[in-house]
Amino acid sequence: MESATGRDVRSTLPEGLGAALRETAEEIAALLRGVADTGLPVPGSEWSVGEAAAHLAQANELMAEIAAGHVRSHGDGTPQSLAAANERALAAFDERGAEPLAAMIVAQAEAYLKARGESATDGTVATPLGPMDPDVLGAYLLTHMLGHGYDLARALGRPHMVDRARVELTLPFLITAMPRVTDTARTAGLSARYAIRLWGGARFGVTVTNGAVTVDPQPPARPDCTILIEPVTFLLMALGRRKQWGALARGRILVRGRKPWLAPRFPALFKAP
Repeated sequence: MESATGRDVRSTLPEGLGAALRETAEEIAALLRGVADTGLPVPGSEWSVGEAAAHLAQANELMAEIAAGHVRSHGDGTPQSLAAANERALAAFDERGAEPLAAMIVAQAEAYLKARGESATDGTVATPLGPMDPDVLGAYLLTHMLGHGYDLARALGRPHMVDRARVELTLPFLITAMPRVTDTARTAGLSARYAIRLWGGARFGVTVTNGAVTVDPQPPARPDCTILIEPVTFLLMALGRRKQWGALARGRILVRGRKPWLAPRFPALFKAP
């Protein structure tokens, strides 16, 4: 796929990420098209379908502008400030129609891809969750769309678009963001080495040393606790959309290692923004 300048956008993104961004935006738009009542509630949220879709349209625009090199302020990175910034943005944007919002979500995802294809940036960009590599920003955009796309699918009684391949493409963002969303009250005094292994091969490590969290693309050599988890379950838990106990009961999480009792503590170490 070429940008307006003739550059191959795929060459500037990790393999599969551009297609996943485009397809996810289009699948969310397909959910919305034809919805007559966008006032339907989103399960587990204070937002309606229209508000969730409006937030997605705004967030996609924000990410596209950041990718294009524009500086945009949106909270200070804490869950509370991001929630407040989201509410202010929604209050200033009154579109709640399904068709216009579907079109905006797709158009702004394309705007991100165009901006990334035309960018020669090799450094970092400023995002709502702090500085990131430009490719990590793309994984952030995908993660955000998958989370709210899942919400919209549930609200509308339709299949969601979260799958193993897309989950693996979110990992660069999650690995970057996890230390930034640590719940310091839960990590205080804890020292532990976790290996997180997604079914199918993807893996990373989380080390907590006297409450300080570091995340590494490779698991530690001698983990205290290894958590093997089905990929869709992993992402939905990471985004606060699913609880661990039901996943454990259904066999979607397996635990091994010298200190298996550390596993139930792991999800609570982080606050989903």
